[in-house]
Amino acid sequence: MNKYMMKSKALRSQFLFIGLVISLGIWLTGINIVHWVLFIPAFFLTFAGISGICPGLIIQKMIFGEK
Repeated sequence: MNKYMMKSKALRSQFLFIGLVISLGIWLTGINIVHWVLFIPAFFLTFAGISGICPGLIIQKMIFGEK
C-alpha cells in the first residue's frame, strides 16, 4: 500500500482544494440536478487529499499495468 501513498503535502493539499471546489460547484448547482458521474472525481480527490492514498493511481495501474 505504500507505493500508492503521496508523500508531498503540497500535492495532498492541492487535491483536497480541487475536490472541495468541485463539491462546492455541485452544491451550488443543486445536488439533484448534476449527473452522478460528477461525484466520482470530487470524492476521489477529496479522499486522496485527506488520506494520502490516490484511488485514481490505483485504478490507472490496474488498467495499464505497473512499470
